[in-house]
Amino acid sequence: MGTETEYGIIAPALPSANSTLLSSQVVNAYAATLREGLGNLAGTRWDYTDETPLTDARGYRMDRARAHPSQLTDESEELTAEQIALERGEPAEAAVLMNLVLNNGARLYVDHAHPEYSSPEVTNPLDAVLWDRAGDLVAITAMERIAATPGFSPVILYKNNTDNKSVSYGSHENYLVPRSVPFPKLAEALIPFFVSRQVICGAGRVGLGPLNQEPGFQISQRADFFENEIGLETTVRRPIINTRDEPHAVAEKYRRLHVIIGDANLHEVSNYLKVGTTALVLALIEQGLAPVPVLEDPVEALHAISHDASLTTTVRLTDGRMMTGVELQELYCEAVLAALPADADEQTRDVVDRWQALLVTLRRDPMDAARHVDWIAKLKVLEAYRARDGLAWTDPRLALVDLQYADLRTERGIYQRLARRGDVELLVDPADVARAAVEPPRDTRAYFRGRCIAEYPAQVVGASWDSLIFELPGERRLQRVQTREPLRGSAALTEELFDAAADAEDFLARLLSGPDRRVSP
Repeated sequence: MGTETEYGIIAPALPSANSTLLSSQVVNAYAATLREGLGNLAGTRWDYTDETPLTDARGYRMDRARAHPSQLTDESEELTAEQIALERGEPAEAAVLMNLVLNNGARLYVDHAHPEYSSPEVTNPLDAVLWDRAGDLVAITAMERIAATPGFSPVILYKNNTDNKSVSYGSHENYLVPRSVPFPKLAEALIPFFVSRQVICGAGRVGLGPLNQEPGFQISQRADFFENEIGLETTVRRPIINTRDEPHAVAEKYRRLHVIIGDANLHEVSNYLKVGTTALVLALIEQGLAPVPVLEDPVEALHAISHDASLTTTVRLTDGRMMTGVELQELYCEAVLAALPADADEQTRDVVDRWQALLVTLRRDPMDAARHVDWIAKLKVLEAYRARDGLAWTDPRLALVDLQYADLRTERGIYQRLARRGDVELLVDPADVARAAVEPPRDTRAYFRGRCIAEYPAQVVGASWDSLIFELPGERRLQRVQTREPLRGSAALTEELFDAAADAEDFLARLLSGPDRRVSP
C-alpha cells in the first residue's frame, strides 16, 4: 500500500502567482536541501515509459483525445521560459526540476497546480502512516528552505483537499490486490464501505456543496466533489470507485486499486484506520466474505452522511433498510471480526480493536473521539470559537480556522498546536519520521529504489515505481533494471549487494549475475 498527497499551496505576498511555478519551487527547494545536507545529486528524472493512465479496469482504454488533461499523467509537466524565470529576476535558462525521486523511495513532483508527495510502497498501515508523515516533513523542509532563501517569497503548504472556492485536490491511496479478484466484486463491496468510511477518517470542512454555497459543517472535505459511482476520471466527474488499471507491477498477477475518495489526514489514528480498515475489507473481498449492503443512490448517500456531523442521518439500501454511516461501518467491522484468524498479527488486531472501539464512541458521543479523528477535532475547535464569539457558520473567520487547521507550519497550524499540547494521539515517533524522510522501507522494492538513488545518484538517470535506468561511464547503452515484483528488491535480498559493491558498475554486475529473484520476477 501507499499514499499520495497533493498539498494546497499559496504565497501570501503573491496572490496572483502561478501555482505550478510555486509548486516547482517546493520541489527545487527540497532538491537544494538534499544536495546541501546529504551531499547527493538531486534530480533523478521520472521515467514515464510504463505509465498507462487511460487503461480502464473494465476492459478498455480511453481515447486520448477524449481524456481530460489532468488524466495524462504519463506526460511531464512543462513550464515556459518566462515561468521558469523564478521570482526576482532569476535567469530563464536556470534548470527547474518538476520531478524528484527521493532517497526514501518516494516521489516529490509537480502535479499540475500542486506539489505532490507519493510515498514509497509499504506492507502495513503503521508504515503507511510513518512514510506519509515523512512526506509532511519533506513539505515542511521545502517550505522553510524557501522562506530562508533571499529573493523568494514564502509559501504556505496545507494538508487539505479544497480551497473552498470550487477547487478540490486529492489525497489518494493505492493497494496491491490480486488480478484474480474480479473488478466488479471489488466495486460492489467497496462502494458502501467508502461512502461510510468518512465517519472514521473524514478531515472536516466548513461549508456545504462544491461551491461552498450553503452554511454549515460537514464530515468530509472531498465528498461534495464526487458525482459518479464508477469511472476513470480523478479531477472531473469524480467517481467513488476509480477504474484506472495501471498496476506498476506484474500486470498478469496484480492490479493496483487507486482510491481517490479519501481525505488528507493529519491525525495519525485517522490515517492508520483509513488504510488499515481498507486493507482488511480488501482481504474479505478476496475471500468472498465481504458484506454488500447495496445503496439505492451511493452518491446521494455519500453527500448525506458527510453533511450530518451528528451521525444520525440514514441512507436507503436497495433492500429497503435505512442505515447510518456508523451502522454501515459496523457491518464491515463485524465481518472482519468473524473472519479474523486466531493467529492474526498484532497490528491487524490493533486496527480491528481501534476500529471497533471508535465505532462504539461514535455511537455514544462523536465529540469524545476528538483525540483520534480529524473532523471531530476540527469541529471541537470551531464550536469553541462559535461559542466564544457568537459566530454563525457563514462567518468567514470560521473558514480561516478551517484552513489554519491544515497549515503545516509548526508555529501556526492548529493541528500542530493540538499535537504539541497532547490533545491528539500520536502513533509514530518524530525521530522515526525524520529517518523515514531519508531512508526507504526495508521490506519492499522501495528499498532498492531508494538505496540506488542514495548510493549512485550520478548513474541513476531515470526511475519509476517498477524500474530504474542506469547510465554507466564508458557504456553506450542505458541499463534498465525492472522491479515489477513489489516485494523484491527488499533489504533482505539486496542490502549485502549494496554494502559489497565498490561502485555502480560493480553493483550492477553483482546484481545481474546473482540470483534472478532479488529484484525482477
